[in-house]
Amino acid sequence: MSIKSSSTRYGSVAIAIHWLTALMIVGLFATGLLAAAQVDPAAKLALLRAHLPLGAGVLLLTLLRIVWWLVADRHPALPADQPNWQKLTARAVHFSLYAVVLVTASSGIATIILSGALPAIVGSATLPNLETVLPRAVHGITTRLMLGLLALHIGAALYHQFIRRDRLLSRMGVGAA
Repeated sequence: MSIKSSSTRYGSVAIAIHWLTALMIVGLFATGLLAAAQVDPAAKLALLRAHLPLGAGVLLLTLLRIVWWLVADRHPALPADQPNWQKLTARAVHFSLYAVVLVTASSGIATIILSGALPAIVGSATLPNLETVLPRAVHGITTRLMLGLLALHIGAALYHQFIRRDRLLSRMGVGAA
């Protein structure tokens, strides 16, 4: 497999970034939801200490992916027989996912800074109430939006794999081409 993408398949760099980001996003949802529901301050802090490096990792991988596409690589063409509305929807969902990841990460960083939570996360101070700063509300809204976009993204991939049977997932390293 080539490092760069071809006209029909993603390259190994794009595939690695995609699946590592996906794995980290699953971890983010798990730690974020558990932290939000946690009443024990020590447990909440422990979950946030896991959540923050995952969020930073997703942000860095997303920025790397954007730079990779702009500087060194290209996206494979969408299937020629795919209706135009599906091609437009696919582009809109992918673009929106990038935008939502960037806004969600930015609002997470702003929440930590503006709430004064950084000393608690890196040291032994008491965790302040994160709900008191506006970026926390933005973080919650964009997280829900991301969940919806991911449902569309995964649903479309499954549609291609099991309904259209066009083996579109093989472009992203799943199954034979």
